[in-house]
Amino acid sequence: MIEIDWAGEAGRLRTAAESASDWNRTVATSLVRDGDKVAVDVGCGGGGMAKALAEALPAGTTVVAIDADPEVLDQARQHTAGAVRCELASMDDGAEPLRKAIDAPADLIWASASVHHAGDQQAAVDALASLLAPGGRLALAEGGLPARSLPWDLGVGEPGLELRLDLAQDRWFKVMRDSLPGSVPMPYGWTEALTRAGLSDVTTRSILSETPPPLSPDRLEHLASAFRFRVDRLTAEPAQDGNSHGHGHGHLVPADGEWLSADDVAAWKQLLDPDGPHYLGHRTDLAVLSVRSVHVGHAPR
Repeated sequence: MIEIDWAGEAGRLRTAAESASDWNRTVATSLVRDGDKVAVDVGCGGGGMAKALAEALPAGTTVVAIDADPEVLDQARQHTAGAVRCELASMDDGAEPLRKAIDAPADLIWASASVHHAGDQQAAVDALASLLAPGGRLALAEGGLPARSLPWDLGVGEPGLELRLDLAQDRWFKVMRDSLPGSVPMPYGWTEALTRAGLSDVTTRSILSETPPPLSPDRLEHLASAFRFRVDRLTAEPAQDGNSHGHGHGHLVPADGEWLSADDVAAWKQLLDPDGPHYLGHRTDLAVLSVRSVHVGHAPR
């Protein structure tokens, strides 16, 4: 099985929140409405969107950041520096703990890459929708297009290395979903999930983010760290009990014995070695191009 150690992920989530500040600010500004009194970030991670919502809304608005892991929530608390109220609760426990944490109907609920960690995703969407004030909005940031940063031919390993990493991660994601307690398939898209939760005027907006080459040294290091995290997750040795605590993940090895081929693993080792001649952090031709989708549904008035 795959079991994510969220406490071990807390620092990485904080870094991700800091690096996504421009994207969060753009999206938050597009989501808030005049008259909003309560906005919520559920599964807040490092608190990036909670902070952006607090900055986009007028003084006196209540912004609540909610996460199920205390160490993750502590990182969000530090990142938001008192601008939001941080509460410990899990959407896996249904609507009531969330309702208690928010303490008022919400005008806007944001959930980014968090609902897909719920065993029953539709039940989680239903629970979030039930917390909305009349006319309130539920915004789910899920899906989009795979990010692209590397040239197709890197001169190391077979061309198409980044594409194969995406495919391996997709296989990992399926096993992660199947490993969740009470896992229930959701064989339809997020707009349908919002509609089934009783929301209307459901829309999707996909936002492109692009930083062309050459990337700054800091951005290159951040990109290399992101690839290192992804590769480490797919190459961690499973412990005998099925848990791999060294990387914060346990996992089942896929049927063919590996997530990535031995040749691809060898190529990634060269590309992610800071002391090697092929280190990604030394290249001038890397970019950051991503498209993330935000799905929004409205509660009845």
